Amino acid sequence: MGKKVKGRKRHIGVDTLGMLWALEVTSASVQDRDGGARLLSQIEACGERLKALYADGAYAGRLEDIVSYFYGWVLNIVKKLDEQKGFVVLPMRWIVERTLAWINKNRRLSKDYEFEPKSSEAMIKWAMIAQMIRRLVPN
Repeated sequence: MGKKVKGRKRHIGVDTLGMLWALEVTSASVQDRDGGARLLSQIEACGERLKALYADGAYAGRLEDIVSYFYGWVLNIVKKLDEQKGFVVLPMRWIVERTLAWINKNRRLSKDYEFEPKSSEAMIKWAMIAQMIRRLVPN
């Protein structure tokens, strides 16, 4: 029947420290792999040394072919374990989840109050700039 809940999806590209490299806010009806494809050109502009990407199971499929053919990177899909019940920390996947938690600590970003996706992206970038400043400046 499709998704009936109004909302948005946040597709983010982060480094191993959890710092934001790329961001794409889409409507909730957009498939994850399509939102990930939009994110790739932003990630490409970040650096030439990039060799491998990690994503969760929702990004599997056609996106793997796009990444290898057009960009020459390797897309590693981190899937849930077959015997997994409840929350389990999975390698490399927790980095993005941690970054999303940092973003959600900001009151305005805990829910989607913005009307436009671009204003939502601006607020997320603002929150990540504040996070980086907190890391750089001692207490």
